[in-house]
Amino acid sequence: MRDESSGGPTPRRPQGRTSWRRTAALAIPGFLAVGALAVMMSEGALAANFAVSGTNFQVSSGKLTSDGLASYVDVDRSVDGTGHPVSLLALNDVKLSDICQSTRVKTPVGTVVFRLRAGGKAGEVTADKLVIDADDLSGDSRFRSAQIGRDASTLDAVPGVKGKRGSFGLQVEGVEVSGVRSRAWSAVGGNFKLNGMKINVGLGGKGCY
Repeated sequence: MRDESSGGPTPRRPQGRTSWRRTAALAIPGFLAVGALAVMMSEGALAANFAVSGTNFQVSSGKLTSDGLASYVDVDRSVDGTGHPVSLLALNDVKLSDICQSTRVKTPVGTVVFRLRAGGKAGEVTADKLVIDADDLSGDSRFRSAQIGRDASTLDAVPGVKGKRGSFGLQVEGVEVSGVRSRAWSAVGGNFKLNGMKINVGLGGKGCY
């Protein structure tokens, strides 16, 4: 082939081998960011309406505050149909002193740890709404008011977040949790602001806790 503009032959692109290590390091953050930060707005609320990856992940923070929290039991499903029982935790007007999210992912070069950090000295992490589907959560909490055992279909602490009629639910106002540690299957946020975000992907890396 010839380059018509110059009259000379079209230069051939150099060929090379694919580096699985480099490919994995570049691809993993993109795939996980899409899954973790995908946003679905419905009636003013966020809902994870995607199939989860089948790999849970850690989320931690030094301090979390929220205007309100609504929670009920739900089930996340993998592409193969496997169900993962979770507590859906919906938070309104969220502020975190810092945040860490990590997960282990199997790749052709071995098990890689993906870790995202933000906040701290760079400033608070904020979100209009945050929905976390978790099967384990710990921390020291304080609530301004609490309603435990409320029918999940009547929850109104976080607009648009409701469970099935007749199922167990709870909601609180004025939430403050210190030393947050959570194992989650999905997380969805609206208008996330991640000050000082840093992403690290590596073999033999450490999780958030």
